Amino acid sequence: MASFSSSAIKIYCNKILPDRFDHDKDEPYFGSKVKINEKNKKNLDLKLVTKVASQLPVIVPPRDQHVTKKEKKLAAWTSVRQERWEGELVVEGELPLWLNGTYLRNGPGQWHIGNYNFRHLFDGYATLVRLHFENGRLIMGHRQVESEAYKAARSNNKICYREFSEVPKPDNFLAYIGDMAKLLSGSSLTDNANTGVVKLGDGRVVCLTETIKGSIVIDPNTLDTIGKFEYSDTLGGLIHSAHPIVTDSEFITLIPDLINPGYLVVRMDAGTNERKYIGRVSCRGGPAPGWVHSFPVTENYIIVPEMPLRYCAQNLLKAEPTPLYKFEWHPHSKAFMHVMCKASGNIVASVEVPLYVTFHFINGYEEKDEDGRVSAVIADCCEHSADTTILDKLRLDNLRSYAGKGDVLPDARVGRFRIPLDGSPYGELEAALDPNEHGRGMDMCSMNPAYLGKKYRYAYACGAKRPCNFPNTLTKIDLFDKKAKNWYDDGAVPSEPFFVARPGATEEDEGVVISMISDKNGEGYALILDGSTFEEIARAKFPYGLPYGLHGCWVPKK
Repeated sequence: MASFSSSAIKIYCNKILPDRFDHDKDEPYFGSKVKINEKNKKNLDLKLVTKVASQLPVIVPPRDQHVTKKEKKLAAWTSVRQERWEGELVVEGELPLWLNGTYLRNGPGQWHIGNYNFRHLFDGYATLVRLHFENGRLIMGHRQVESEAYKAARSNNKICYREFSEVPKPDNFLAYIGDMAKLLSGSSLTDNANTGVVKLGDGRVVCLTETIKGSIVIDPNTLDTIGKFEYSDTLGGLIHSAHPIVTDSEFITLIPDLINPGYLVVRMDAGTNERKYIGRVSCRGGPAPGWVHSFPVTENYIIVPEMPLRYCAQNLLKAEPTPLYKFEWHPHSKAFMHVMCKASGNIVASVEVPLYVTFHFINGYEEKDEDGRVSAVIADCCEHSADTTILDKLRLDNLRSYAGKGDVLPDARVGRFRIPLDGSPYGELEAALDPNEHGRGMDMCSMNPAYLGKKYRYAYACGAKRPCNFPNTLTKIDLFDKKAKNWYDDGAVPSEPFFVARPGATEEDEGVVISMISDKNGEGYALILDGSTFEEIARAKFPYGLPYGLHGCWVPKK
């Protein structure tokens, strides 16, 4: 049986790049050949690469795991090969010299313990990937986040905390009763921070998930786990939005109230650990608050979504998951959008909207009338056509078993809410552009952060080229012209396209888009696209394919 002991097999360190390259000569690199030309030679001529520790645990797949032919080819849905790797990558193309800093991507990267395979994409233990850009060079590294849940699983060779769909298996009835008590106190909830990573205004970098205890500070240079991010206030709570709004000056998040259904809206100033109360939204539907994975803001308002996909305490208590996991679909409870004033905490609008399902909001902004007064609030999201089956489509068995036949990915669109501020009881929801522009797939979005809360034109996301079972394209959305540009690599699975603006840029799309790709041959590479033309300008092959990741952040070079 595979073990997580620290004395496990020795890993292979990264390959040291050759000191020199011959013009137009094919150089071997990780078993493949890369064409080197004179333009790239200067960027690649290195005598030393960063070293890694020589004694690290290898993550070995369970012996009895059923591996399909498709799974062997695609690394996206398989556990990361080893806990850590670091080294310089060979760049094909040319990286912009202004691109200096680090892109960090977080996501579930280990989906088994011993011989036990996890059920769902969101269950995996967090894997951080680091792409460091400097003077046309690119260094990649990855490492597991050392959460208490991960360390306990490694030590005990079993799940010890409640993950998204997985629960610890009690040894006896008394252990089961004890686990119920731990659940009520929150101590059995996971701190597996596998969803996102943010850079706070004071420079600290924090990995996040939906449990408040799953807030973990890491070193962006070494990927070392520094420790828990401890909130110093008394607001409490067990869960919060996995996607806070983070700027250089503040951190805003929502804390669902599962007892008295509603949401606390809180702010934390940069350089502090203290969340401060802004206001509260009481739910208009029931029996529990809607799932609030993310939310948008405008310059003056915080938009609080109340989705009919609601938290369910009964499902949380069950040992085996339902198709909606810890949620329940309550269409009769209706769907709402609430608008809160940032300054006062007052609710300025609360409207009923058509039913919707979304994980990710893209942006929000204020719409003004001819006299310059704010007349409505606009909120854009990746909306799954009110289809809750998207959650169960993300079971690992479903992702791994897909053989390329059948179009099973539920439709999605850029859903645009319009929330009037004139006291009207209803808001609108419609597609911001024809969903066929992006293949009726839409998720994992980013935009130029300089336009946060402001009227904007461009968004970047993962779309679809059908038939497929998962978003398989990168797409640039033009919300003015209502058109999309799409990038596609046959059989590959791209992760979130992350936009980095060029310093001093005067155009909204002046910059680059970074994504990590799992290709159909089991390998992977970093991809850099021009933010304006959406054409490839560079790529760099990884030493091996990496698991699919979720969300990232940019840490500029100081």
